[in-house]
Amino acid sequence: MKRPTITDVAAMAGVSVATVDRVLSGRAKVREETARKVHAAAEEVGYHGATAIRHRIMADRPELRIGIVLQKERHAFYRTFREEFERQARAVASCNIRLDIRFAKTTRPQELAEILRSLNGRAHAVVATGIDHHEVTAAVLELKEAGIPTFSLLSDFAQGVRESYFGLNNLKVGRTAGWLISKIAPRPGKIGIFIGAHRYHGHEMRETGMRSFFRELGGGFELLETQVNLETRELTYETTCDLLSRHRDLVGVYVAGGGMEGAIAAFEEARPPGSHALLVNELTPESQRGLQKGVVSIVFGTPVRQIVGELLALAQATQENGMAATPGQRFFIPEIYTPESLT
Repeated sequence: MKRPTITDVAAMAGVSVATVDRVLSGRAKVREETARKVHAAAEEVGYHGATAIRHRIMADRPELRIGIVLQKERHAFYRTFREEFERQARAVASCNIRLDIRFAKTTRPQELAEILRSLNGRAHAVVATGIDHHEVTAAVLELKEAGIPTFSLLSDFAQGVRESYFGLNNLKVGRTAGWLISKIAPRPGKIGIFIGAHRYHGHEMRETGMRSFFRELGGGFELLETQVNLETRELTYETTCDLLSRHRDLVGVYVAGGGMEGAIAAFEEARPPGSHALLVNELTPESQRGLQKGVVSIVFGTPVRQIVGELLALAQATQENGMAATPGQRFFIPEIYTPESLT
């Protein structure tokens, strides 16, 4: 294919080639609106100088450095989060947002605490998802004392110390999961639940919510002992197979965290569609195939675009106005997918 030129950029932006050249070179003043139109056109046609144009536009903007700590670098869900952070950061006009995105390799609190401490002096704000542990809280406190706010993402941690939580109301998600299983399961029976680890606050809240629902309204259902799967598909597969073999009356499973791929594979091998309720998180290629085959009943989705947008806005406001006197939280409504959502 022919490499895009400034002529292509000019045509896409509806301006002259001379205007594009002025934006690129910075030799003459160009209205900001026009410069942004040229940048958008450059990205649209794949022009190699799009990054240079952005740098010209953002040269006189204040800088906001944000450290972001995510899990599972290869997982489709976290790749989506990374891409959304990068996309929205590029679109911010009021300041030059620079992202330092890192991925934890384990669920150990020591690793998360170490990553958080490494961002001290490198970031104006930190966004992280991870385990709730006193070592993590200590690291967040060090950042706070250095004037760096930390926002917990998806699963809350360091409550009372972190700046704000952004994610779902996980207690309500757990109760919703219980209600859905009670309606979808073909008959009353035993229910299994998986969490990634006991110190994932979000997972514990989902477990609590589900137990609360069945204790109050789930007559005839028995919630089995919670299974810890370390968010791995292998352990989830083995444990689900074991549950299916030991409990012939197992009518539902909720994977409250990661590792859903293992549960999907186990049910696909052992049970026909419609014989159970299987609830998982995030619409990925694996969960979408599970819905299409009737193996998965419900997928809870996180509104990634909305969360990222509001998080970046609050990070900017915090840099301008300082940290809040009282730590807060922002709950988002989960997206719920059924097999019919894909037709």
